Amino acid sequence: MKYFNVTMIQKGKKSQELVKAIDRMAAIAQIKDKFSSAIVIRADETQPPLEETIKNLLAGLKKGAKASIPADAKISAIRQISVMTDAGIPINDTLRDVAENTTNKSLKEIFFSMNNDINAGSSMSDSMKKYAYEFGHVALAMTELGERTGNIAQSYKKLADILENIRDNVKKFKKAMRSPMITLGAMGIAFTILIMVVVPKFKDIFEQLHTDLPTPTVILLDLEYAFSNYGLYILAVLFLIVTAIKFAYKTSRDFRYKMDTLMISPYFYLINKAIFLSTMHQYNLVFGELVKAGVPVNEALETGVGMVSNLALKDNLMTVNANIGRGMSLAEAFQLTGLYENMLLQMIKAGEAGGQLDAMLDKVTEYYDMRFRELIDNLSAYIEPIMMIFITGLVLLMALGIFMPMWDLGQAAKPH
Repeated sequence: MKYFNVTMIQKGKKSQELVKAIDRMAAIAQIKDKFSSAIVIRADETQPPLEETIKNLLAGLKKGAKASIPADAKISAIRQISVMTDAGIPINDTLRDVAENTTNKSLKEIFFSMNNDINAGSSMSDSMKKYAYEFGHVALAMTELGERTGNIAQSYKKLADILENIRDNVKKFKKAMRSPMITLGAMGIAFTILIMVVVPKFKDIFEQLHTDLPTPTVILLDLEYAFSNYGLYILAVLFLIVTAIKFAYKTSRDFRYKMDTLMISPYFYLINKAIFLSTMHQYNLVFGELVKAGVPVNEALETGVGMVSNLALKDNLMTVNANIGRGMSLAEAFQLTGLYENMLLQMIKAGEAGGQLDAMLDKVTEYYDMRFRELIDNLSAYIEPIMMIFITGLVLLMALGIFMPMWDLGQAAKPH
């Protein structure tokens, strides 16, 4: 929804009305419905009012807090549903028992609500649609598949396997990044302490030289001055910048698209590969499992792309379904995205021709999983040279900034 400032003339007076609508024509239609005698002059798109922006931010934070259900809790509950329905327990009784036994408050409320909906005559998939944000597209697809085949137990067993695979890859990436981030943080703190404690002791000596100071020394003195006089302001500005970026990323699709495009660009060394490989693995995993379970390819593609969080990759992958609708084969549609290597395209093409698409998609998923695992396993080896260059740069800056003026002072003190 967008906001429009609609300028109109009513009873001989010119006025403006702020309207929330899908597009400009809808905004004008709203005004004509509300003020039948008004003459609309123009409708200009504008930014939402401040109170609406704050309201959306608070709603988003509230929704995010409510949806923060641990992956382990979801997987455990889904496995319980699979086991209990496989034992022949009715789904409404299963959901009630799972709700009573789970310790997560959000899951407890969700499953009690779903139980009440089913008792009132709703299907399980219709009831779960209200909680698509918490469970995700793949859970909805597997629920619908279970209802369609009459085998919720098998569908939820496969759903738990998919979620476990995704969770494990996320954990591996976070674990691999933890050590470099700790090292980087420790170096930043140590450098800041040296700037605040060591540099001031030499500051008076440098000022007494009454000569041009070397560039490293000037940088150190400028940093010391900034940290000493504006340290809290710098932290506040950094905090505001980070907060503003997060807010814009959540609320503006255009900003999010640009950030997502930047994150997979060559400018972000390693991060771009990690995002690409993990996204492609997750997409092909979900797509392949749905095809294997008997879901039509177009529905499986739609569900698979719903799992993609990076908008740049998502928009690219969304073209696959559209191109298939125009008569292309799956391999041809994938080729147009530019995301698949030729070897993988040949495998998919062979799978389509031989009626073994699900088996070939398994191979494609394994390939991306192997590439991602290889990246994670060797992440420290990739990062170490960067960390060494960064640490060396800080040490050189500190050493040269302090000792170069001392050398100049020593040269000046030598008898000629």
